[in-house]
Amino acid sequence: MAKDTPPRWDRKMQQRLARGEAAALGELYDRFASLVHNTAHRVLDDESAADQVTREVFGYVWENPDAYDPRREGSMRSWIAKLTRRQAVHRLRQAEAKAYAERGGSPEELEQKVRRAAVSARADFIVQSMPAPLRAALELAYFQRRDYRQTAADLGVTEDEARRRLRLGLQLLATANSRPVDGRAL
Repeated sequence: MAKDTPPRWDRKMQQRLARGEAAALGELYDRFASLVHNTAHRVLDDESAADQVTREVFGYVWENPDAYDPRREGSMRSWIAKLTRRQAVHRLRQAEAKAYAERGGSPEELEQKVRRAAVSARADFIVQSMPAPLRAALELAYFQRRDYRQTAADLGVTEDEARRRLRLGLQLLATANSRPVDGRAL
């Protein structure tokens, strides 16, 4: 398969959505609703706002299936996560701008809060999307405070392999902070 060709499932899903198949939207929702809701909740820290963002994202996908361009967006999962982050950040800016203005807060404070929330949501997405061996190594090292030797023993791999997994996992996580925050709405 060529590098710019989307996975078969993504292509078929886009075609089905473009034909207006309601079952396709249901399948897409079943597959990605928790990703969308959790990402929105992570940014907004508000259950009802996360519910609203979830509805907006899936509504947008339903109405605009041709907006997905695999050459630009990568997988459909990545595209949906990007839409979610964008919409959640947009909502956060709207809600917080009013609150900051009422408290006399500065625009810089607002942008810092938005940036932290967006980076955090992106880091969560990266961790959930990385291969299980990398995720397991990071979880052992950082949540259970294991060093690379203990991580290797727990995973049943060599110390070199444990170091490689940790290094690669950290490199992937480092990209969470490298993307600019896009405050545009969907």
